[in-house]
Amino acid sequence: MFIELTDHLRCPRDHAEAYLVLLPDEVVNRGVRSGQLGCPVCGATYPVSDGVALLDGVPAAPEQELPSADAIHAFLGLTGPGGYVVLVGAAAAGWRELAALDPGVALVGLNPPAAVRDEPPVLSVIRAARVPLKTRSMRGVVLGDPAGSDPDWAREAARVVLPGLRVTGSGTPPDIPELELLGSAGGWWVAARR
Repeated sequence: MFIELTDHLRCPRDHAEAYLVLLPDEVVNRGVRSGQLGCPVCGATYPVSDGVALLDGVPAAPEQELPSADAIHAFLGLTGPGGYVVLVGAAAAGWRELAALDPGVALVGLNPPAAVRDEPPVLSVIRAARVPLKTRSMRGVVLGDPAGSDPDWAREAARVVLPGLRVTGSGTPPDIPELELLGSAGGWWVAARR
């Protein structure tokens, strides 16, 4: 996990949004290989093991056929470097191609397939039952299977993305007030945060 991502993490427990404190045991080239994350509000602690922040016991996502990296890049509408994009579930499998199209944008693989490994500073891997990121802190979110058709995951994606920026996902487009649907085709949808 890239050490700077710590500034954007929040405790996934059901309480007011609270930051997490990092106590690293091993850091290699600004990548946290092992350590603990702790919440000062509820006292929960979460391990970082082999570079992966384990905020809940969530299984790896299934493999999924994804649109091309060019398509996902267009769906997100990113211009310029900086910030983070979250790739949820199977969407994280295509991170390398997306990173090549968006140099300078860091990626967060949330519950990726088992083959996806942490590679800071470009990709940080997290496993959690909900999006453990601060409100309005991300430049985009891509919801792969199974999260793309889940309204709860769409709400969480809308919560963490900056206003006016985009969330895209596989499956049925969500009908939630936080997102304005921009379009859908080929089993994928694109929406903007209101």
